Amino acid sequence: MTGEAESRHPVAARNQPIARRGQPIAGRWQPSTTRRHSSAGRCRRGTPDGRERGSGTVLAAGLALVVMTAMAVMLLLAQSAVLASRAAAAADLAALAAADALRGITTGEPCTVAADVAARHAATVLSCSQGRGQIVEVRTELGERSVLGAATGHARAGPPP
Repeated sequence: MTGEAESRHPVAARNQPIARRGQPIAGRWQPSTTRRHSSAGRCRRGTPDGRERGSGTVLAAGLALVVMTAMAVMLLLAQSAVLASRAAAAADLAALAAADALRGITTGEPCTVAADVAARHAATVLSCSQGRGQIVEVRTELGERSVLGAATGHARAGPPP
């Protein structure tokens, strides 16, 4: 039976006392089962040892959401800038064509010519007025709209100084 006891319990076979945790064995203390960590006494909810598991994942997901929102806003602003540039170009070309018609360089009514040129650039003429000194002022609006609103352009053209 002794050989059987040695194979099952090597500590008992060596005639050493078996102690419970936290009690001395031959003048030494066994470590206890309680864990100590840097935030002793300030345990947080969640896991038993006070750690916050998964908080880095939540932080990374929040940061990714902020970055994606910033990129979406930047894309909307870039789209609005492109549409505003197209509306301004349509207004410039319409005003130049209207000024040429007013001066007699091309045929047609100045505001009708301006509306035709603006329509070729996917814009509509909001206003067209003829001023003193053969100057034409044209306001256009682009037919394509963005989330931030319609793009408008304004231009004035006349004879060279």
